[in-house]
Amino acid sequence: MLEKLQIVKQRFDEVSDLIIQPDIISDQKRYVDLNREYKDLRILMDKRDAYIELTNNLAEAEEIIADGSDPEMVDMAKMQYDEAKEGIPKLEEEIRVLLIPKDPEDAKNAVVELRAGTGGDEASIFAGDLFRMYTKYCESKGWNVSTVDFSEGTNGGFKEIQFEVTGEDVYGTLKFEAGVHRVQRVPQTETQGRVHTSAATVMVFPEAEEFDVEIDPKDVRIDYFCSSGPGGQSVNTTYSAVRLTHIPTGLVAQCQDQKSQHKNKEKAFRVLRSRLYDLELAKKMEEDAAKRGSMVSSGDRSAKIRTYNYPQGRVTDHRIGLTLYDLQNIINGDIQKIIDELMLAENTEKLKAGDETI
Repeated sequence: MLEKLQIVKQRFDEVSDLIIQPDIISDQKRYVDLNREYKDLRILMDKRDAYIELTNNLAEAEEIIADGSDPEMVDMAKMQYDEAKEGIPKLEEEIRVLLIPKDPEDAKNAVVELRAGTGGDEASIFAGDLFRMYTKYCESKGWNVSTVDFSEGTNGGFKEIQFEVTGEDVYGTLKFEAGVHRVQRVPQTETQGRVHTSAATVMVFPEAEEFDVEIDPKDVRIDYFCSSGPGGQSVNTTYSAVRLTHIPTGLVAQCQDQKSQHKNKEKAFRVLRSRLYDLELAKKMEEDAAKRGSMVSSGDRSAKIRTYNYPQGRVTDHRIGLTLYDLQNIINGDIQKIIDELMLAENTEKLKAGDETI
């Protein structure tokens, strides 16, 4: 373990030196990447210090116990020995997880898209419930949520809604939410009290930086139209909403959330860039998942990943067979425990796949 940590320390020293070099500071992409790496390596360095301290304590305790000349010192050494013996395996496990190569996408912000699926009005209402769940979760993490575009359902909720989430390690956390979510409950419109099953699709894209994807302006058709959402007469009578069509791929991104045409165009370009970036990323994820046989992040957007069953008050994540009887808190934004279990499952897969290289 110490040999592996020594290699990490050499890289940490190298990165520490690089991020103060003027030519690195002037290269925005490289500077941002190195700063992220520095932050991750700093955590490992703190664990390394703690690990060295524990192994030294263990060696010192063994020496005092072997000597045995001072009974009082021996008693203290036995306590120190027990603490170190208990602490070292836990710390080694934490370090092994931290040594798993990080996906560079994980640190990015995210664009999230919710779409009502089968189930008519009830599916739109459910998409609205999911939007509220994610908004509350993001607020609890101190992340910022900004709506990009939406289409309201006829009886509430949304047929479709897109929003940006900015903060720390957003994509690395929210990527586990991508897939089909199902709800089983009695709809408000149901007179017979029968339970219906409806669905909504969640898509999560890493927000691409300008230097990640270059878009040729000649490849984009720009249309301006009147916003259909709330906001008063000025919003609904001026051509502030923007729709972008990427001609080579047919991808469309639009934004009508801001009163300013310029701001809507800026946001729409961010979404378009992220969608183009995600096309390439989805291919890579499918290849990686096929190699690992991964059930956690397969890149398959048609996969049913989670069921919210109201009559039983339960939420089941089908990828890892996790069932929690805490539906009310979960739908109110308390999804961290599910994400933690999914992260643990993915890290376990990665450890199995890469033990010999880590």
